[in-house]
Amino acid sequence: MKKLVLAAALLMGLSTPSFAGDITIDAVWARASAGMARAGAAFMTIKNTGAADKLIAAKADVSKRAELHTHINENGMMKMREIKGGAVIPSNGMTVFKPGGDHVMFMGLNAPLKEGATFPLTLVFEKAGEIKVDVTVQGVGAMGKKMGKAMNHDSMKMDHGKMKMK
Repeated sequence: MKKLVLAAALLMGLSTPSFAGDITIDAVWARASAGMARAGAAFMTIKNTGAADKLIAAKADVSKRAELHTHINENGMMKMREIKGGAVIPSNGMTVFKPGGDHVMFMGLNAPLKEGATFPLTLVFEKAGEIKVDVTVQGVGAMGKKMGKAMNHDSMKMDHGKMKMK
C-alpha cells in the first residue's frame, strides 16, 4: 500500500511545477497614480519554503512594459535600475518588494491606477514558473501594511535612468 501511495505522489508531482507550492506571495499592492504619471509600481512579500528560486519577470496588462526594478544609492544620488538576472528568493527565506527598494515597475500605464481598484499580475519564477496574483491599488502616498508614513522624496535626488515611456 505504501508503494502505491508513493507512486501516486510521484506521478502527481510530475504533472505540476515542482517548486510552485514552495512560493507564497503576500500583501501585493500598488500606489494610485499621481496626476498624469505614466509609470507605477507594485510591492509584495515573496516567501519561499523550498530551494532557492529567482523572480525573473513580471507581466501585466495595465502597462506597455513591466520590469523588476531596484533603487541604488550611487554617490548620494538615488537611482532606479532594472534588476538584471532576476531577484533571488532564498531557500527557506523571503524577499520583500517595498517602496525605496525592489519593486515591479509598470512603464507606459494604459490608464491611471485608481485607489481601490485591483488588477492581475503574473510573476515568472525560474523554477516555480508563473504565479498569478491580484494587485490592490492603495492611496498615492501609501507605504503598504504596517509600514508607516509615506516616504518623503523632497530631499532625495532621483535618477530614473533611461526609462522610456511610450
